[in-house]
Amino acid sequence: MATSRQAELEIGQRLARLRLSRNVTQATLAKAAGVSVRTLRRLEAGAPSTLDTFLRVATALDLEEAIVSALPEGDIRPIERVSRKGNERRRARPASGRRQNSTWTWGDQAHD
Repeated sequence: MATSRQAELEIGQRLARLRLSRNVTQATLAKAAGVSVRTLRRLEAGAPSTLDTFLRVATALDLEEAIVSALPEGDIRPIERVSRKGNERRRARPASGRRQNSTWTWGDQAHD
């Protein structure tokens, strides 16, 4: 999938096909998910939606385990654990290891 819009469309279509394969109406699924039928229709049509709405519908379709298992754990690699003496990484830094100079300003400085 090249864009988030394409992903939204694909996810919506898959949810709709899954709902239909289980012979569940939009009204029934919407009620089980705690969302309005209109919201469910928009999600199935691939319209922009919230993560909360998606997760509610996925949970109502009993997909929460599949969604969570689709994401890697992100565990620290053993060699990093040894080199960091057991400390877990809490922040990421640029690949160069140095801070990059930001061109962002507050806007109250005089321009040259």
